[in-house]
Amino acid sequence: MTIQIGDTLPAGTLMEYKEVEGEGCSIGPNSFKVEEMTKGKKIVIFGLPGAYTPTCSAKHLPGYIEHFDQLKAKGVDEVWCLSVNDAFVMHAWGKEQHADGKVRMMADGSAAYSAKLGLTLDLTHAGMGIRSDRYAMIVENGVVKWLGREAPGKFSASSVESVLANL
Repeated sequence: MTIQIGDTLPAGTLMEYKEVEGEGCSIGPNSFKVEEMTKGKKIVIFGLPGAYTPTCSAKHLPGYIEHFDQLKAKGVDEVWCLSVNDAFVMHAWGKEQHADGKVRMMADGSAAYSAKLGLTLDLTHAGMGIRSDRYAMIVENGVVKWLGREAPGKFSASSVESVLANL
């Protein structure tokens, strides 16, 4: 079952690599409970098939980094990039893309959380296994307020421009 507008995000854990110790986080990958991280916040979550892939690297992630200030101006507390990669890869990709301080690079290494959302994409035929689908959502206090899911091979519904238009 795919998550819908009005649904509460399922409980689950995502990983994020931290370079600096602080705020109860150690250096290296740390696990975070989605249900705790979304309490009392407005968060934009965008999912994509993989770090370093063409559309993800050229358009999807860069758009959210470039328009971060506009998202904040519309009341967004945090922006998360969620992908089926490990925390080390997500961190390295985010560092290369200059996401630090703007987009949290959240790893769903085994696609477990993406499966709970019902937002997976089977790319086994391309040697990539089960991945996150390409989507974006606006979440307030853990509840999905808007969801833009892409048709296969498309990129518009999950773009930052689409999110900004729906905030």
